[in-house]
Amino acid sequence: MRGIAISPSNQCCSSPLQFQTQDTLPSQPYRTVNLNPLLQFNKKKKKKQNPSNGRRYSLVSKISINPSNNNTQTPIPPLVVFGSANADIYLEINRLPKVGETISANSGQTLAGGKGANQAACGGRLSYPTYFLGQPDGQNSIIIVGGANMNCWPHTLSDQDFEVVRNAGIVLLQREIPDSVNIQVAKAARSTGVPVILDAGGMDAPFPQELLNFIDILSPNESELGRLTGMATESFEQITQAVVKCHKMGVKQVLVKLGAKGSALFVEGEEPIKQPIISATKVLDTTGAGDTFTAAFAVALVEGKSRNECLKFAAAAASLCVQVKGAIPSMPDRKSVLDLLQSH
Repeated sequence: MRGIAISPSNQCCSSPLQFQTQDTLPSQPYRTVNLNPLLQFNKKKKKKQNPSNGRRYSLVSKISINPSNNNTQTPIPPLVVFGSANADIYLEINRLPKVGETISANSGQTLAGGKGANQAACGGRLSYPTYFLGQPDGQNSIIIVGGANMNCWPHTLSDQDFEVVRNAGIVLLQREIPDSVNIQVAKAARSTGVPVILDAGGMDAPFPQELLNFIDILSPNESELGRLTGMATESFEQITQAVVKCHKMGVKQVLVKLGAKGSALFVEGEEPIKQPIISATKVLDTTGAGDTFTAAFAVALVEGKSRNECLKFAAAAASLCVQVKGAIPSMPDRKSVLDLLQSH
């Protein structure tokens, strides 16, 4: 397995992310990293025997960032992300092609992405110690082909893999990796009282009840909520009814991303908390906005902010995200988010 440790810095864009292979997961989060939107995967890796199933695979890679104006080494429980790392093919076109039509793109480039990598990068850009564990060593993936994200995980994760989970402050999961992996991670987190947020984005398939049993917050957008519940989600009233069904499925908290209508946090037995969008001065690309929102909410939550503050912090981060092209390149740094919040 590949992993990354991402920690705070005020020099977030000074140099590329450097992945350095490490044999064991650190017992405490590293406090040093230069975080840049460009992901550079190191091909050199050490092998370690997985005692649980006999497979051999690269266990973890590390990045470290120097914290801004902070020389202390006090351990901070990190944000831990298990998920996907993709190469996003980004095409700029004037319109979508019609059926049977071929058109030319104005430009094209390959950028780092994947819901897991996006959320991990966002955590690091927001100056919070972050670990990302994924499978970036597979072959090319095309459109919805999962590639290494879906096919290269070991059947059973070793106890060593969960060391970072047990020391986490919060864990983020998505459905661009196998449900079986998410279930194992969620169980490990629950066993030590670490909260788990599951971003509903990824595979279009029914949610295993076993996975829903071990998460604390489910974070879908409107369409994902509709697919999960089989209910209409066009109005806020319909969304509320769909969330009630989620509660009946065992999910006590549902964080719904509503696009241009903002967001809402539903806690069973309480009134929903609504958060309008923080308007962007320009909207260039919404890619990664949902991942930015979820990761920013998680960072604010693990830092002890109130629910209302978490929603507003996440809205500000998402507002900055849509003003930049690409996924990981658009992740905002903490200072930019705080500056935006001062004016709202």
